[in-house]
Amino acid sequence: MPAKVKDLVEAAHKVVPGIAPQEAQKMMEEGALLLDVRDGSELAATGSAVGAHHVPRGMLEFRADPDSPLYDRELRPDRPVVLYCAAGGRAALAGQTLKEMGYGQVYNLGGFKDWQAAGGPVTGPQDPGM
Repeated sequence: MPAKVKDLVEAAHKVVPGIAPQEAQKMMEEGALLLDVRDGSELAATGSAVGAHHVPRGMLEFRADPDSPLYDRELRPDRPVVLYCAAGGRAALAGQTLKEMGYGQVYNLGGFKDWQAAGGPVTGPQDPGM
């Protein structure tokens, strides 16, 4: 039977540990990358966490692979990565992908609303440049 998205997200949540916004902020102070994997239109509508780096979920593999011509040097397998999206599902899937690509320290913050609810600093709506 083909996998359903619910099953894929549940499996990803088992592989990628969740992290509280306060712990994510502490990790950022120590050099972790906060990665927003939402689409550009979402950033344009809602803004982003201050200090977050944006790579849309659909481009993650290309940006995370050092051998890709689209490689993003902010993404390094030896650097802790904390991901978020709108609700946590895409972040979990993205985290699972990064782990499969050799990234060792990958965490799921959940959704942008979780960051906001915890008092995490945010920017206003913005042009994502993508």
